[in-house]
Amino acid sequence: MKHKIALLADVHGNATALKAVIEDSIQEGVTDYWFLGDLIMPGPGANELFEMLDSIKVSAYVKGNWEDSFLDVLNKNIDLDNATDIYVSRLVQYQCENLDKNHINLIKNLPLHLTKQVNNLSISVSHNLQNKNYGGDLWPTSDQKNFDELFKHDYDVAIYAHTHHQLLRYSSNDQLIINPGSIGQPFYIWGKLRSDLRAQYAILEIDETGVAEVRFKKISYDVKEEVNNAINSNLPFVDLYRKTLKTGKTYSHEIELLQNLTNKFNYKDEVINFFKKK
Repeated sequence: MKHKIALLADVHGNATALKAVIEDSIQEGVTDYWFLGDLIMPGPGANELFEMLDSIKVSAYVKGNWEDSFLDVLNKNIDLDNATDIYVSRLVQYQCENLDKNHINLIKNLPLHLTKQVNNLSISVSHNLQNKNYGGDLWPTSDQKNFDELFKHDYDVAIYAHTHHQLLRYSSNDQLIINPGSIGQPFYIWGKLRSDLRAQYAILEIDETGVAEVRFKKISYDVKEEVNNAINSNLPFVDLYRKTLKTGKTYSHEIELLQNLTNKFNYKDEVINFFKKK
């Protein structure tokens, strides 16, 4: 039996981009969908993101580092004097004001790793490493030994996300590694590539013989519409999100900038009040 699997990842709250990718995947005749984590934040998308994944019957969904950040805030595992923690906490507050409880419960129960068996192939599905969904271990220029960590078990194929880079490479034993890139926040270090911020995903086709095709896709979407969604939704740190959509740059570790915005909009006080109500 032939399987045509859409590999989706790193939406980061960008519902406009996700909608465009799903529409393209339907035209492509995709038969299955796997989601590799980081669905929400820092963009405005909330319930509609989960509803879109439900509509395409996603059969695999693993937990990204932003899902873990969401859960850390719910557990009050943050430092109120850290500007990054206030940034993430205020975004979580926004999500909690909008998300249905069943979607929050879904996040709480996501696995870090799944193994999928497709025809005769064993496939590892994770956000980053199987036991670690954060960090720079699998950056495209990392050492080969880091990528070999994906194959501690005898997988034929390993699929991961997290780095926001489309990638195809191999382990030292010639096992296949795929990263579909980012739907909501693609990014390139190289300047001449950085202007291409179309939504990214990949299609993995598997037939009776094996991997028939791996195809990387880039899909245009209405960035202006997404910016307006963020403004109309009263998204915290909305100017940073607007800049991210236009440049690809993220700001979660720009401490001085985050502190200035936190002071300007009293985000710390809002977070403290949010915790008091929990």
